[in-house]
Amino acid sequence: MEGAFQMSTADQGGRRADAVRNRQLALQAATALLAEPGTPLTVEAIAKKAGLGAGTIVRAFGGKDALLDAAISGLLEPVVRRAGDLLRQTSPDQAVRTFLAELMAFQAAHHGLSDQLGSLHLPATTALRAELARVGREMVTAAQQAGAIRADLDPAIAATLIGETAYAIARSQRASQELTGAFITVLMDGLRPQPSTPGSGAPPRPSCASAGTAPAAGGKRAR
Repeated sequence: MEGAFQMSTADQGGRRADAVRNRQLALQAATALLAEPGTPLTVEAIAKKAGLGAGTIVRAFGGKDALLDAAISGLLEPVVRRAGDLLRQTSPDQAVRTFLAELMAFQAAHHGLSDQLGSLHLPATTALRAELARVGREMVTAAQQAGAIRADLDPAIAATLIGETAYAIARSQRASQELTGAFITVLMDGLRPQPSTPGSGAPPRPSCASAGTAPAAGGKRAR
């Protein structure tokens, strides 16, 4: 009896180890496919990439939605964390510049994500996207209060403007570090507080030439 019990325990441990391994292989395969634009994210495609059976994938996660939710949220979590770190550790202006460059690099590498979401049920991913949007608005608000971004724009509208235009550039086939740097330079210059009316004695607004160095540097620091 004791030998049978020990063997049963060992079998259970082996099955658990196999389940953990299969789950990890499925996650790695789904994450890899997310970086391949145009690749259909079916259970069969993920199973083939992982070297597993479709039934094994379903047993490991309960379905495609849960698997993709785990894969996409795993990609987004460090992005959200990075945004919060920049907001706490750097100036508001530099936080916006640096994070925008890094976010565009992420979007360029994974621009197929939004195309794949559709009507899938992805609670963890949805929560992280909402948190990323919240931190983005917080960044914009802090930059407005610091005088780096014009205050006549609602923070939510400014954040949407920044995010949507950055996403369009990131999806461009010509996306590059140079293009990213140029985009951030032009965008941030356009978002600067507007000059006062003539005769008010206010100092002139910096020219694009004199203000272009810092944004480009922010873009080059993206990893």
